[in-house]
Amino acid sequence: MNGKAVLVTGGSRGIGAAIALAMAEAGADVAITYTADEAAAKEVVRRVEAIGRRGVAVRADAGDAGDAAGAVDWAAQTLGRLDVLVNNAGVGVLGPLAGLTLADVDRVLAVNVRGAFLASQAAASHMGQGGRIITIGTCMTQRVPGPGGTLYAMSKSALTGLTKALARELGERGITANIVHPGPVDTDMNPADGPHAAPQAAMTALGRFGRPEEVAATVAFLAGDGAAYITGSEFSVDGGHAA
Repeated sequence: MNGKAVLVTGGSRGIGAAIALAMAEAGADVAITYTADEAAAKEVVRRVEAIGRRGVAVRADAGDAGDAAGAVDWAAQTLGRLDVLVNNAGVGVLGPLAGLTLADVDRVLAVNVRGAFLASQAAASHMGQGGRIITIGTCMTQRVPGPGGTLYAMSKSALTGLTKALARELGERGITANIVHPGPVDTDMNPADGPHAAPQAAMTALGRFGRPEEVAATVAFLAGDGAAYITGSEFSVDGGHAA
């Protein structure tokens, strides 16, 4: 990926940060977005630069229509081009169906669905032959193991349809679109030693949480030349959650 430019939305922590660093290790310059933790975003930029690649960060809320598309345009202008978009930014609101509010529905759909659509739409206007759009879904699109995940699973399932449609829409231009479904992954938001971790790990065939770097490795592969003939596909990095 030497000389290519990548935007990772929500790239200041967790899976997003791991993806940003994997892209830099592969030789790409990397832009990330963040919503609140500027210090964490700056640390990711510092680590990208320590690898020897260019790193930049911008505050942008994927749930804001202007920010979702504007961050893509900013990244393309700042880095001079855009070859890869990773739609990683997302929010999860879990709870009983009866307790979900209209505000919950609007926020989750704005970030997880509309934000990814608008970012992809903007990215397509900047990409040429060999462009990549990679979206982060969830294992809950393939297996919802219990109650409380209705809104989150619905929003992430929409991204599978988006991905397959983008593959058809952009294939003639040599741009691919794929989606990666992580299982339980050890992050600040869902730590492997947290109070709800044991039952999540037990639902996987491997009996453990994944590491952000394990998800990032699949994303980096899909962004590279070896994945040029893969599009419209779903990839589970879930430890056998859906097995």
